[in-house]
Amino acid sequence: MIKQNNKLNTKITDQQQTDSKSIFVGGIVALFIGITPFLFYSYKSFPESTIWETSFFTLETAFYSWFDYAWYIANKLIPLYLLLIWFFTCKHWWHWILLVPIGMYSFQTWGLIQEYDGVDELELYYVFPIMMIVIPSIYLIRAKLFNKVRETDLKAFEEELGTNKTVLQQLKDLFR
Repeated sequence: MIKQNNKLNTKITDQQQTDSKSIFVGGIVALFIGITPFLFYSYKSFPESTIWETSFFTLETAFYSWFDYAWYIANKLIPLYLLLIWFFTCKHWWHWILLVPIGMYSFQTWGLIQEYDGVDELELYYVFPIMMIVIPSIYLIRAKLFNKVRETDLKAFEEELGTNKTVLQQLKDLFR
């Protein structure tokens, strides 16, 4: 009886440690999400001129003003920041699809940092290869999960993929 109580107390202590660690990590994530409005509106502290002079440095931008540049950067970095938090904290099987908008915002941010003229125009060429890998992979993961849930074999799945269907039939199959 004493040994069983010790095991029970050990399990309760381990669970309490796990719960307190989970609460701490959750609190940190909530704090990071909670400060996003302050991070977003930090662009308002930038000057509305192309030259930014302080006693420490002088910077010049190719944009209309530092205010506009900071606004563009904030509009790319904050969604990227939130998507990364979502990606790293999500426990669902489909979280890999978040790599597509993460890639898109990453390339847009890189384009802004490089200050090239075609902002938000060229990233599709870079995101497309990512989409070509991620989207079919996500569909295959989904298919394997549903095979396990429905207990069907892979031959039936391959036969279904090999049948010729109209676009309407394919759409119906997507939403069943």
